[in-house]
Amino acid sequence: MDGVLVHENKALPGAKELIKHWSDTETPFLVLTNNSIFTPRDLAARLHDSGLDVPEERIWTSALATATFLKEQASGSTAYVIGEAGIVTALHEAGFVMTDRDPDFVVVGETRTYSFESITKAIRLIDGGARFIATNPDATGPSADGLIPATGAISALITKATGKQPYVVGKPNPMMFRSALNKIGAHSENTGMIGDRMDTDIVAGMEAGLHTVLVLSGITDKKDVENHPFRPNEILNGVGELLED
Repeated sequence: MDGVLVHENKALPGAKELIKHWSDTETPFLVLTNNSIFTPRDLAARLHDSGLDVPEERIWTSALATATFLKEQASGSTAYVIGEAGIVTALHEAGFVMTDRDPDFVVVGETRTYSFESITKAIRLIDGGARFIATNPDATGPSADGLIPATGAISALITKATGKQPYVVGKPNPMMFRSALNKIGAHSENTGMIGDRMDTDIVAGMEAGLHTVLVLSGITDKKDVENHPFRPNEILNGVGELLED
């Protein structure tokens, strides 16, 4: 989403036209985000405010990918969650029961209300045998006042205390893309991935076997590409160039 379709809550050039083109031609697509705070309905409303009409069923979050993965691992299980509506709703809809009493999983997602009490509880539950899951590895996130600690930072704190690493579902885990492919009934051989980050979007798309497109409308510029041993299939200035002949 950010850096590809929108920037600072405004649609990037060509984003509206590209989404309309996909809709008019009935081309299956999903908008992916590692953010696990919001539900797809919330994100659809935020995109609408930015000038983009993306139905909620066309949005795939790390929260949804995590819930899908855990349902496949142990359907009908229990979980203790550090997170907000996005991950809690996704797990509820996947049939999970939220509890702090001997849960099967401890799931850490994005939140703006981390507390010492909840982190301590997570540490004790993981130390007691609960399986440790994180929705995404991002150590920091943006805010109006600057960087803020995100899921990866809190997971690192828990890892330091327990000695246990989480299984991370979101990008750059290619599982995020595979679950998205399953969602729309697509195959990697005829699917493309558009992203603005080499270290999450491009590497995960590549490992999932997708055609990868890096856009320079986000946080990456051409010289950053040289710092990585892999390359995207295409590099464009922005998504608007995808509509050019």
